[in-house]
Amino acid sequence: MTVRVLIADDQMMVREGFSVLLGAQPGIEVAGEAVDGRDAVGKAAALRPDVVLMDIRMPVLGGIEATREITAGGGPDGTVPRVLVLTTYDLDEYVYEALRAGASGFLLKDASARQLADAVRLVAAGDALLAPSVTRRLISEFARMDRAPRPPARARLRDLTERETEVLALVAQGLSNAEIAGHLVVAESTIKTHVSRILVKLDLRDRTQAAVVAWETRLVTPP
Repeated sequence: MTVRVLIADDQMMVREGFSVLLGAQPGIEVAGEAVDGRDAVGKAAALRPDVVLMDIRMPVLGGIEATREITAGGGPDGTVPRVLVLTTYDLDEYVYEALRAGASGFLLKDASARQLADAVRLVAAGDALLAPSVTRRLISEFARMDRAPRPPARARLRDLTERETEVLALVAQGLSNAEIAGHLVVAESTIKTHVSRILVKLDLRDRTQAAVVAWETRLVTPP
């Protein structure tokens, strides 16, 4: 199935560069380009792409607010585009806010064509683009900002079984289904079922949102 992508960046050279790179990849179609966050919100609603490549720092409307608006709305069929945030630095302070706003992951702008295409496909499939090394920094950032567990959010975890809670914690640490299955010594299909149930019970869209809930409730804390 072809993955349709909307590229949102206020720099024309960046938009054109990503458009050329993605357009050359099999199974990926560039549905359009947006010059700022407001333009991205409008074109996401009109074009209904599968994935939006979103720059964080843009005029008129920033990438974080644009991400929040895009992920909050849905098409006639209930589908919502997934947002892949583009950033220059992997420790960009705004990345954390973008994840809270509904982004499914983030990617450095100097990524190779292969990394970019793989990231788009991964996010389109509903997976989280959060490598373990990046995840550790994200967890540490939540701790550094001294965020106390939010009672309503912590209460949501009560609906999870003991095994689902364990799986959620491992998801929040950046482990893939295969890695979690190896860690718990169960079939990968079993982990997929647990993850699906977690998303349904917590009313979440993808693994990234699940990870954010785990971090904010302090289910996972930095070593």
